[in-house]
Amino acid sequence: MVPPTVANCQTPQDILRRQAERLGDKPFLFCGDQELSFVDLDRLSDQIAAGLQQRGIEKHDFVAVMMGNSADFVTTWLAIAKCGAVFVPINTEQRGMVLRHILEYSRCRLIVAEASLLERVEAELSSLSRPVDVVVRARNDEVQGRPSLISLQQCSAKLGAVSVSRLDPGVIMFTSGTTGPSKGSLKPHHEAIYIADFVTQTVGYTPEDRLYLTLPLFHGNAHGLGLVPAMMAGASVVLEEKFSASKFWSQVRRYGCTVANYVGSVISILAKAAPLPDDGDNPLRVMWGSGAPASLFEEFEQRFKVSLIEGYGMTEIGILLLNLPGNHYSGTCGVVRDDYEVKLVNDAGEHCAVGETGELLVRPRVPNVMMLEYVGMPEKTVEAWRDLWFHTGDYLAQEPDGSFRFVDRKKDAIRRRGENVSSYEVEAAVSLYAPVLECAAVGVPSELGEEEILVCLVLRPGASFSEQEFLSHCRNHMASFMVPRYVRLMERLPKTATQRVEKYRLRSEGKAAGTHDLFPLFNRKN
Repeated sequence: MVPPTVANCQTPQDILRRQAERLGDKPFLFCGDQELSFVDLDRLSDQIAAGLQQRGIEKHDFVAVMMGNSADFVTTWLAIAKCGAVFVPINTEQRGMVLRHILEYSRCRLIVAEASLLERVEAELSSLSRPVDVVVRARNDEVQGRPSLISLQQCSAKLGAVSVSRLDPGVIMFTSGTTGPSKGSLKPHHEAIYIADFVTQTVGYTPEDRLYLTLPLFHGNAHGLGLVPAMMAGASVVLEEKFSASKFWSQVRRYGCTVANYVGSVISILAKAAPLPDDGDNPLRVMWGSGAPASLFEEFEQRFKVSLIEGYGMTEIGILLLNLPGNHYSGTCGVVRDDYEVKLVNDAGEHCAVGETGELLVRPRVPNVMMLEYVGMPEKTVEAWRDLWFHTGDYLAQEPDGSFRFVDRKKDAIRRRGENVSSYEVEAAVSLYAPVLECAAVGVPSELGEEEILVCLVLRPGASFSEQEFLSHCRNHMASFMVPRYVRLMERLPKTATQRVEKYRLRSEGKAAGTHDLFPLFNRKN
């Protein structure tokens, strides 16, 4: 149930205005040396929105943001929403053909980018089918002839009125491209309100809570499961640039944070720290996320005196399976929420019995809480919704107690450091390396939980392999979280009669003898 103080709000920007009127100067955001109240956030986002309107941004236009965690990111996101435009967050590590693909398919009219990323963005603009305006986040009024975000913040014009409803599109989140290029999941404002309400109730948020947020704001967890619920509850957010194991508990204690969001590797990394007598002496009461190793779950809760809440979901569908404190199903994704229907089917579309592995299919019982479409990819939208069920591409099995256990990905995504990495995109970038004849990327178990990336290479006749040259190539052509750690040289890739690579064999063989581990080279500059 939506908190009464923000009942009837249609969009996140409506929530901000309501909370600014009600809570005034109460701090909402702590980020480095900056502290912004609800009123500050409302005022600054109004000014940026007016500046965007001055640059021609109208309702239903698409505006990308490629920035690191900052107060500017938050105000820019809200400004885009106040224009009635659609927010397109882009991972700051993206580059080359993947970045070009995202800019093309999102149909962006404008992008707000960090000054340090400007050269990377500019390199792709000439290849796009439509012009893209650029605003730079920098201390100067102008950078290389491009206006800065400061100039928008200083806009003297008044924000023009725009009518935006809960059914209007609010955000495009790009999913990992698992059987092809990344897909842009277009979602309505109501989805953000619906998920925020669910998270607020599940976590038990109150205005006294403080959320410690270290995940990137271009990620769905930090944005949809972090910022919006905290705003809805009238709580506060402590925003870090990135996760740091050495700073985590000291910052939690310094700011009195009571809630934190995580991905599985965060739990593993924090658990690996040497035990201290005061581990349990911290203000955190709840940590929310997914992917905590089953072997660490109870140990972590007891050591740090915190409750873990885990959910299974996807960018396109939200959170549909849930594990709650006091109702936890160990080693599983939890049970189905009442707002969803699910079923497991085999490759023939037939129902799976309890204990059998099948693809998870889902559809909501509540309208307008899932994606509207994959932008620019109508055939992919239809494919995902075939038989009037959304096909997740994940293999799960149902336990006798009604919970669901994750088995494997039907698609080829690799889960690494909280990111879903597209094996297709890794392979496309690796294939550009001259000595490579063909390649295949798979995930192999990581000592930190989740996976590391193994790429299997077949070299061109007479070609030689250099670890350092290969690593340099990867760093120049893909985001850092996509760079393979392991390289296995093979004479040929295992294939079916129809010439499809048998990735299950590569995964099962894993780091076979002779596999190169590039980790020792990761910290070298050249």
